[in-house]
Amino acid sequence: MKKLFLLAIALCVVFAWGCSKKVQTEPEVVVVEETEVVVEQPAPAPVVDPMAVYKAEYDALPVTHTVTKGECLWWISEYKHVYNDPFMWPLIYKANRDKIKNPDLIYPGQQFDVPRYGFDLEEVKASRKQAGAPWQALEPGQDAVIPAEMRAALGYSF
Repeated sequence: MKKLFLLAIALCVVFAWGCSKKVQTEPEVVVVEETEVVVEQPAPAPVVDPMAVYKAEYDALPVTHTVTKGECLWWISEYKHVYNDPFMWPLIYKANRDKIKNPDLIYPGQQFDVPRYGFDLEEVKASRKQAGAPWQALEPGQDAVIPAEMRAALGYSF
């Protein structure tokens, strides 16, 4: 035990003496050359016309819909990929009168055309009125999926 104690003291002395020595070194001189750095500016982002983007998305929407069990014209016109407005169901009815005898009776498997063009704002208002929209809200809402020109005429954003 006494030997272990002496060994520990000796190690402490060696450690303390080694840490107290100062190492003198000369400062290192670094020469930096000036260089010209050219930073390339990224190309400006192309100007995107929101109306053109909306038109492209509108033109990509389906122009037909196949009825599944439990659907009605109201629900079909409410789908986001159709009109996103349930009050516009008369547009589908008018475009498919040869297939629909009674708008309250449609059947699974029937395939209806979804008109995207060929109607104006007055026809949309008349359809919404026929479907029971309140007289204060005969114009389609801002979320309705309608042709871009009609959206612009109503002052809606894209």
